[in-house]
Amino acid sequence: MSLPRVVVTGVGGLSCLGKNAAENWDSMRRGVCGIGPLDVPGLPDVKTAVAGQIAEIPEHSFEKRALVSMSRFGLLAAITAGEALAQAGLDKVDDRPPMRLGTVIGVGIYGNDAVEQGYDALHFSAKKRPEIFSVPKAMPSSAAVHVSMIHKLTGPVFGVTSACASGNHAIASALDLLRLGRADAIVAGGSDAPLSFGVIRAWEVMRILAKSACRPFSADRDGLILGEGSGAVVLETLESAERRGATILAELVGAGMSGDASDIVAPTVEGPASAMRNCLADAGLDLSEVDYINAHGTATMGNDKTETKAIREVFGAHADKLSVSSTKSMHAHCLGASSAIEALACIHAIRDGIVPPTVNYNEPDPECDLDVTPNVARERPISVAMSNAFAFGGSNAVVAFKAF
Repeated sequence: MSLPRVVVTGVGGLSCLGKNAAENWDSMRRGVCGIGPLDVPGLPDVKTAVAGQIAEIPEHSFEKRALVSMSRFGLLAAITAGEALAQAGLDKVDDRPPMRLGTVIGVGIYGNDAVEQGYDALHFSAKKRPEIFSVPKAMPSSAAVHVSMIHKLTGPVFGVTSACASGNHAIASALDLLRLGRADAIVAGGSDAPLSFGVIRAWEVMRILAKSACRPFSADRDGLILGEGSGAVVLETLESAERRGATILAELVGAGMSGDASDIVAPTVEGPASAMRNCLADAGLDLSEVDYINAHGTATMGNDKTETKAIREVFGAHADKLSVSSTKSMHAHCLGASSAIEALACIHAIRDGIVPPTVNYNEPDPECDLDVTPNVARERPISVAMSNAFAFGGSNAVVAFKAF
């Protein structure tokens, strides 16, 4: 018995590159870097000067009753999910056909803004208790449940968390749910809003934040830059999409996962290579069919050369024919949201035949000797695009999209 095919019928995106998926893609294809000066009130003793910060939250019509119990990462998720549902033609509850519609949202951290507000209330503002909704605001599944409540999604609803691979793990989980027949459509993606005092200071202590720019694969790279954002895709069985007459943007053909089982912060070659191989096998793809890889590409010295080795180990001679890029150079590292935003890059790259660039690239690194599409986008027919996500703790998730 063959597994149901799964397709993409809607996308949503929000980051420093734009307030919707179309604006994010337009910025990516033009090589626009959205990273700029960090401007968050009340951040004492923070050395970090730049971030991928959302300039303005898009307009929405969410009820105040929902907003008072929602963290920032939940709000971002609800906005992008609404955009994706609208494109898929599933935003109007009363007009939806009878179907099982759920959501899976990945998050790298939690509602850290709610936690910090609670600490401030107790330790600095002389209050006797934190705000009443602190727990539901902070819980990692908060984004998923708010997406469900606001958009009336009554199918499977849960959050996943695997640090920087959370978005891809959410997409992979949705793929499995649809293949197993547990739902007809799933809103899947990731959301994170890490630009708060405690989170930034914790990352500073690790000494892997860049001083001014994110330069993946460039020899002069000096670290990653934190960003906030959210990405969402409506994934649907082909049968459901065709029954509704929905426009199909791409096909999600496979997912691969693995664990390094090695070190909490240092990546291995073997773990990422295994995830890529598992994705190819799940999708039934030959190496030669892959045209583009949206790399994890964090711009840390360790990740970029390790990812390069892993790609070469998996693809062999075909690695020299691949187009590779890291869009984190433009939208920053949005942690659990990154791979969801990067899924949008893959889907649009397939549709438009354009490889988004790796910007801020200055110097070739002999240990990062792939075609990383430096600084300028490239026109190229793309049939298959893969998206890599490799997280702290060795949690690896790779997904593959194909032209439909």
